[in-house]
Amino acid sequence: MAEVLMFHHAQGLTPGVRAFAGDLRSAGHIVHTPDLFDGRTFQTIDEGLAYIGEVGFDAMQERGVHIGDDLPAGLVYAGFSFGVLPAQKLAQTRPGARGALLFNACLPISGAWAIGPWPAGVPVQVHGMDNDPIFVGEGDIDAAREIVENVADAELFLYPGDQHYFADSSLPSYDADATALLTSRVLAFLDRV
Repeated sequence: MAEVLMFHHAQGLTPGVRAFAGDLRSAGHIVHTPDLFDGRTFQTIDEGLAYIGEVGFDAMQERGVHIGDDLPAGLVYAGFSFGVLPAQKLAQTRPGARGALLFNACLPISGAWAIGPWPAGVPVQVHGMDNDPIFVGEGDIDAAREIVENVADAELFLYPGDQHYFADSSLPSYDADATALLTSRVLAFLDRV
């Protein structure tokens, strides 16, 4: 059994994110799903990003990071898109991380946007669609490849398609087949960390 701290994407803690967490719980894992938006959800990514911009990207990321303060060490950190920011920061900086699951986004481990090097002994999976204009078009795939090239236990999984939130069953972008495969890979990861 693993204990997971999972952060939602820019549209908020949607029913689809809750359902994904529920699938992991059904497999015997403990999953924390904090709501960084205090109950708000948004119809589009742009609306969610506008809200994050009002609060401040750094402030919102730190809100997520501080949630970890009230939880034990030894967590797997997971995030969907915007939620990757606090998840990846915690995985890279909080002692005792057991792993990281990065969905639809990834930060580099070198250069201007980097949090720093990837910590030794922390496994990571990155998942995204191969034609997602955000994941591929904005460079997240390059950051994921950098991690895979430099980290011993790192995997990048690409799924055919062009949707960003493909694992959120409450949104039109949902892809059931890709999500089933992603879920099986995530469960195998959680069973071994």
